[in-house]
Amino acid sequence: MKSLRSPAHVRLLEVLLAAREKAGLTQQQLADRLGKPQSFISKYEGGERRIDVIEFIAIADALEMDASRAIRDIRSKFRG
Repeated sequence: MKSLRSPAHVRLLEVLLAAREKAGLTQQQLADRLGKPQSFISKYEGGERRIDVIEFIAIADALEMDASRAIRDIRSKFRG
């Protein structure tokens, strides 16, 4: 099963984008917190690349977001 651009992947991107916007951060500011180039943020938010679980945890931490809650949200919508 391909996950890139699947409904669950799209939902993950929506959750991460909303969390970044709620935190009041630009892509560059988040990238700086992660020690990554701004293009890293742009590519995953745009659905051009997947993020692995370790990257997800780092992003969630940088956004002060509850990673487990985000996962539960996605799982509840796409279980099955």
